[in-house]
Amino acid sequence: MAKTTAGKTLGDWTKQANEIAWPSTLVVDGRLVESQDGATFAHISPREGSLLTNVPSGSVGDIDLAVAAARRAFDDGPWPRFAPRVRKELMLRFAELIEAHRDELAIMISLEMGKPIDDAWGIELRAVLATYRWYAELADKELDEISPVGSDDLALITREPVGVVGVVTPWNFPLTLAAWKIAPAMAVGCTIVQKPSDLSSPSAIRMAELALEAGIPAGVLNVVPGRGSVLGRHLGMHPGVDALAFTGSTEVGRAYLEYSARSNLKRTWLELGGKSGNIILPDAPDLDVAIATAAWGIFFNSGQMCTAPSRLIVHRDIADEVIAGVVARAADYRPGDPLDPETKMGPLASGTRLSEVEGHVREAREDGAEAIVGGSAYDGVDVPANGVYFEPTIFTGVSPDSRLAQNEVFGPVLAIVTVNDDEEAIRVANNSDYGLAAGLWTSDVSKVHRLSRRLRAGTVWVNCYEEGDLTVPFGGYKLSGNGRDKSRHALEKYTELKTTFIHL
Repeated sequence: MAKTTAGKTLGDWTKQANEIAWPSTLVVDGRLVESQDGATFAHISPREGSLLTNVPSGSVGDIDLAVAAARRAFDDGPWPRFAPRVRKELMLRFAELIEAHRDELAIMISLEMGKPIDDAWGIELRAVLATYRWYAELADKELDEISPVGSDDLALITREPVGVVGVVTPWNFPLTLAAWKIAPAMAVGCTIVQKPSDLSSPSAIRMAELALEAGIPAGVLNVVPGRGSVLGRHLGMHPGVDALAFTGSTEVGRAYLEYSARSNLKRTWLELGGKSGNIILPDAPDLDVAIATAAWGIFFNSGQMCTAPSRLIVHRDIADEVIAGVVARAADYRPGDPLDPETKMGPLASGTRLSEVEGHVREAREDGAEAIVGGSAYDGVDVPANGVYFEPTIFTGVSPDSRLAQNEVFGPVLAIVTVNDDEEAIRVANNSDYGLAAGLWTSDVSKVHRLSRRLRAGTVWVNCYEEGDLTVPFGGYKLSGNGRDKSRHALEKYTELKTTFIHL
């Protein structure tokens, strides 16, 4: 049984962190290789501004080699031709190795992008392991169909792997969001070229190394880090890529649709931004739980979460109590060293992120909102010097049409909007270009069904937030993207539906 973080101290994790061997190559065609031009980029930790490693920076030529390797592995290699149970067994072996290296991967994530070690180990890696194991077990349990066309004919409906899949992943949940795409693609027999975020490339490379160690054949999982504006674009335009899955900003998502249109019309699946409304009504079954969850939801992962409940929509009858409660709980999320198991909120992911969050806060003040908690960078004596930390921040007096209420901050900044009734709550929640998620707190069963149906969001959490399971799909409406990660529905993104009609 795997050990847990219980009993480990900041000193224990720091000692382990100092022993990390950071990856220094690309993974292409089953080999650990240098980038073609030898270029690298400095990977700076947001924890204290130190150089973690120099990451190989791939080129367009490296993407071409990776796509060619994935194409050979798909067209001529064993992976799509394995019996599904063989893919299952190899994916389960891969999960075993991830489990064996759980401490190492958690530390990498914590140092790469600042996730608190307890969250990296206990939440992120738990989700990664569950995802690979779930899709591994699903690999040999999907059945094809026979259509009832009559006794003179036989009509077969089969699903076949789409081919080479480009996967472009972000830094905020670097291994989880990659697993949501790579695992189902692997399970059905596709091959993959991943372009990870610059801020989380080492952990992605390490995962590919473990896949090779598990026996995943060469060319099935290739990882090429580098500049998204160059490599991501080339992957999106590449005629050898049959489908592309992306998680990131709406702006970049639009570009990927353009790349598809300008190249081979590859299927392009987008999981984009969010500005989720979290509605608390006076008949919430447990107001203390609703308040605690609202605070946790916006400050978890330093607010760097596409589903973060960044708009708290609260009925005026309970507004004072809810606001006071959220303010009180914000104190629990004072920034801390991400390697300290007691830390609930670490740094932002980079200096660029800090500047962007500061810009949103400045705009909120210009629009007349009041920061009743926080609103500034944090450099207390309890965090390492030169880190990128920001205070938990709460704004009241937020207009539903203001920039703070409309734009995704991707930081620990909560916008509170007060409403007069249920109708206004739904109207405010839907007043967004995004539609990724929403929250609703009420004990009225009829109201649960009536209001949740009217919320234009891919996931509606009722009397909870961020709960989920691999059996249910995840994705958004409107500018939050298309397609779904998780569940059996994710397999549809990585398969082609074929009809074979046979006259007997």
